[in-house]
Amino acid sequence: MQYIVLDLEWNQPWPGSPSSKKVLPVDIHGEIIQIGAVRMLSDQTVADEFQILVRPRYYRRLNKRVSSLTGIKEARLKAEGVSFPEALRKFRDWCGEDCTFLSWGFDDSTILRENMLLFGFDTQWITRWYNAQMIFNAQTDGSGAQKALKTAMELCGIEATRPAHDALGDAYHTALVCATLDLARGCREYEQALKAHENGFHGAQPEGCLDRHVFHGYPDKAQAMQAMAETENFCPQCSRRMKAGRWYSQPGRRYMNMSACPEHGKFLVRIRLSLDPDGSLRVSRLIYEGSSEAAQAYEKVAQKPRRSYRRSRKKKAEQPTE
Repeated sequence: MQYIVLDLEWNQPWPGSPSSKKVLPVDIHGEIIQIGAVRMLSDQTVADEFQILVRPRYYRRLNKRVSSLTGIKEARLKAEGVSFPEALRKFRDWCGEDCTFLSWGFDDSTILRENMLLFGFDTQWITRWYNAQMIFNAQTDGSGAQKALKTAMELCGIEATRPAHDALGDAYHTALVCATLDLARGCREYEQALKAHENGFHGAQPEGCLDRHVFHGYPDKAQAMQAMAETENFCPQCSRRMKAGRWYSQPGRRYMNMSACPEHGKFLVRIRLSLDPDGSLRVSRLIYEGSSEAAQAYEKVAQKPRRSYRRSRKKKAEQPTE
């Protein structure tokens, strides 16, 4: 048995751009532009490495923030990149059989599955996948916080020797962190670790939750909220565009609204905003069934009378002064 520690970089269209309005055969949240991986043997020693650039087919114009973060330029992708089908075939040949995949976070597995479906590949090959963050948390401080890879490296006393936000560099550093863990035990106890670290945006999928995803690259709150209400607001059952209701704020930069699909009815959309290292906004989104407990909690909030601050100020101004 071997571990394949994987990291991906992907391109996302700028919100509101022509590319973001493209209707694709399969709904994706980003098109892969770089694959980096490190092979670890059963004794957790690093064996060899793999990296390849992928020339995007659908989101050809490289998002400036993605280019700035990764250092990848359009000219390099055109000159060195290969098509996704070719890149995936080479990657799979390199991986071989009996693979257990590890990545730092949930995003990479979702993005790879989406891209494979987009190009007609069977995703059964990558079903044995573990989020190394959860194993790390379970075997270190037991916290539920999503730790950045850099933070985990510092806690393990690992010095960075490769560039960050480079697929192979991040995969290599993730492998070094994983080498400090008991991976066999971590995989056996993975479901327990997920439940122990559940907080609604990472860990085990919350009850009633139909879909969760993390979005990156929004310049400000307004554009992030608009995307969640419009360009990224699709029914989890039929992928049709949903109509969003009013947003209600919650503590910790969290928001929720009730969206409606013309065919399948209402769904609760919950999001949390946070900063990525490059200063752009990251959105963690959950979509719940309209009959879930989370949706019922939303209805209670929505039924509360709204306080009119304008009316309160006007009434106060009309009070006579002594």
